[in-house]
Amino acid sequence: MRRARPGAPPRGTANRALTSVGAGVDFDRNPLPSDTAEREPVTTAEEESPHSRLWHITLSVSGTETPLAEIRRGLEQLAHDHPFLLTSRYAGDHAEIRYWEEARDLHDAAAVALRLWGEHRSSAQLPPWEIVGLEVIDRETYHLRVAEGYGPPPASPVGVHPY
Repeated sequence: MRRARPGAPPRGTANRALTSVGAGVDFDRNPLPSDTAEREPVTTAEEESPHSRLWHITLSVSGTETPLAEIRRGLEQLAHDHPFLLTSRYAGDHAEIRYWEEARDLHDAAAVALRLWGEHRSSAQLPPWEIVGLEVIDRETYHLRVAEGYGPPPASPVGVHPY
């Protein structure tokens, strides 16, 4: 807990000041009706950015033999830290993690998935394993595969389970 006198700025911010950047001389958010014919319509960032989609991620990791209790505890902590985790299966030297990720496109979903294990390795005390497999499929493909009887079975039961 930091103790300071009331109204004192946080430590290390005494010489910093907030600044703003002007929009420019030709910026007019509410143009007059007389000049709207020549201007392009104002678009927001929401209109310009593509909508995000759901991606089904299967991340496979492997490494040296680790006690099963440590792996289970680490995967349970990962599930707590990453609430969209559907299911994890594990053995002494490998594990598979399956979950849904929301991302703009496959590249973003894969980038997030490839960072998942490393970013949570210390906080969840996961084994120092490496990623050995990654599958990223969109929601429609996932449901098509399940309906046709091939591909990953539905993530049921949800949770952390041994192979």
